[in-house]
Amino acid sequence: MTNSSPPRGFPQSEFEQRTLKVQRMMTEQKLDAILLTTEPNVRYFSGFLTQFWQSPTRPWFLIVPREGNPLAVIPEIGLAGMESTWVKDIRTWTSPCPEDDGISLLAQALNEVKTRFGRLGLMLGQESHLRMPADNFKLLIEKISPTEIVDFALPMHRLKKIKSAAEIQKIQHICEITSAAFENLPQALLIGETERQCCLKLRLDILQRGADNSPYLIAGSGLGGYDNIIMGPTDKTLENGDVLIIDTGSTFDGYFCDFDRNFVFGNLPDETRFAHETVYQATDAGFKAASPGNTTSDVWAAMWAVLEKGGAIGNSVGRMGHGLGMELTEWPSVTPDDNTLLEPGMILTLEPGMTFAPGKQMVHEENIVITEEGARMLSSRAPSEMPIIQN
Repeated sequence: MTNSSPPRGFPQSEFEQRTLKVQRMMTEQKLDAILLTTEPNVRYFSGFLTQFWQSPTRPWFLIVPREGNPLAVIPEIGLAGMESTWVKDIRTWTSPCPEDDGISLLAQALNEVKTRFGRLGLMLGQESHLRMPADNFKLLIEKISPTEIVDFALPMHRLKKIKSAAEIQKIQHICEITSAAFENLPQALLIGETERQCCLKLRLDILQRGADNSPYLIAGSGLGGYDNIIMGPTDKTLENGDVLIIDTGSTFDGYFCDFDRNFVFGNLPDETRFAHETVYQATDAGFKAASPGNTTSDVWAAMWAVLEKGGAIGNSVGRMGHGLGMELTEWPSVTPDDNTLLEPGMILTLEPGMTFAPGKQMVHEENIVITEEGARMLSSRAPSEMPIIQN
């Protein structure tokens, strides 16, 4: 287990600052309140961190009014947990209750919000979802009519893309834990093991070093490269010449890391070695381009120039990085046309990938934070040469 774990949770001042920031945005957008219905957004403004969101049975609601503190409308089973947060106005109902699962209580609370604009913000746009039954949402709209519903997804993404010092500390901590486990992994791997066995060794090490969970751990392998990186690990046996990618999103106190490492078993073909060198150099190029004032598209262009020069015949991933934080992948995306401005406090993944031969891919990923001086690595930089497993 690693030393010097950052403190869990946040001081109340952190939530007060987040609330004040979003309230200023709400005034600019002419909104009386925003309604939050998903775990990351509810947690962001309340501090309510529970595994109970894994159950799809019950809906949960947090209202942030344009003036005043947030109020929660939640199933009674969550009362004690919400009372441990800074939220004081907590309204509950006995759930599950299919005939009216909190909708009347929620509508009553929304109708009590001080009205100036007659507009309510919800997360309706890109990279968002409601996490409530469609029929319940329709009923809610009827109960709060004539309130206008406005999409607030993009402003929320923009708010959350800038991490506080405490958030960055948590993400750096889980990056350090996972980096140490990755660095230890080559000596534990054996030719003849399966993808699943290799990944289990990594997951156990990550947990033993102090991670809370490792909910995302994927792998793919193939002779001299891989053609599938999202469906494994499988029971495929790793043999001489196979290249294995392992990509993990592990967590500490509700915050993710997300990066991968590549390993070759036995002989490393020259073509594969060159592909690895290319994606490694592309990562360096993206890192150098990740400075305040540049954009995500500038970072993409810097990486793609290296990949194209290195003979890339495509990129099946669709982007070469993304935001990172309370969710494994957050807005924005590192694409040619995203053009999100880089600002200090943003955390991104750099994820250059290339198809270097038909059916063969090579992908590399690191986690960085944008500072006033430029990018800083949060994950420990991978070795420039792919580790070779010869046992």
